[in-house]
Amino acid sequence: MRHDFRSLDLASLSLACTFVLTLIAVDWKFRSLEATTVAGVILGKGKKLFRKRPIFDPGKFGADGRKTLLLLLFLFAIPAADCSAQTAPPPFDEHAFDRVPPTVVKRLATRFSLGAFAGRLEETPLDAVREAVGEGTIQHQGDAGGSIYWLCYRHAQHRLWLSSGDIGGPNHLVTEFVEEFTEKDAETSADCAILPEKFSPFVVDGKLHLGMSRSEVVMTLGRPSKSEAARVVYSHHGKLANGFDETAWLILRFREEKLVSMRGGKTTTN
Repeated sequence: MRHDFRSLDLASLSLACTFVLTLIAVDWKFRSLEATTVAGVILGKGKKLFRKRPIFDPGKFGADGRKTLLLLLFLFAIPAADCSAQTAPPPFDEHAFDRVPPTVVKRLATRFSLGAFAGRLEETPLDAVREAVGEGTIQHQGDAGGSIYWLCYRHAQHRLWLSSGDIGGPNHLVTEFVEEFTEKDAETSADCAILPEKFSPFVVDGKLHLGMSRSEVVMTLGRPSKSEAARVVYSHHGKLANGFDETAWLILRFREEKLVSMRGGKTTTN
């Protein structure tokens, strides 16, 4: 996949933002500020400096001028919106699979759709989703086995994450999804891209979507591998025609008998 400024390493980004803000705070803590924004402070300081000293004379420009230029470079190299990292997918509850046998015979979580856009787990790159939707920024955190890339979208009271773990490879193929119904309108939160109306709803395997009743889910997917008061788990393990092993799963949560959260993933191993 092509790497560009839209694919961000959160740790590096946060460090750069923190470094810039720290330098500003130390340098101007006891000085009167000419502007209320960081950009105003830096530019105002640079304006005074340039009026006093010929910047093309290295001997007179001094360390103070070089510091100002360094801060300017940091300021314009980092988009303002990027200093606020997007929310990572909710943490995975490993206990959800305690004593859960792979009872589902049919394949699970093989494909998904966003309106007319169709994708497949372990086949569709995150970048393909981003280009089709025309919105979103691929985020990243962690390294090695803990590395994860993701896209986050919001629409009305829904929030959706499509993610790629280590098994997604260098092309960051979608290997997992999470969609949740939030208590408040997700439009009020600006940490995820807005999903255009035509790419809603998010549907898994052509039939599963938020808002379904519990009885509709059971009629569609069959008997779950594990059933609790507010959560059911579907687990599948099978062998593909090429001899590879496929593991797929769904964790579904209900509130007042309505599906309000679904998480699923698929991995193929040889």
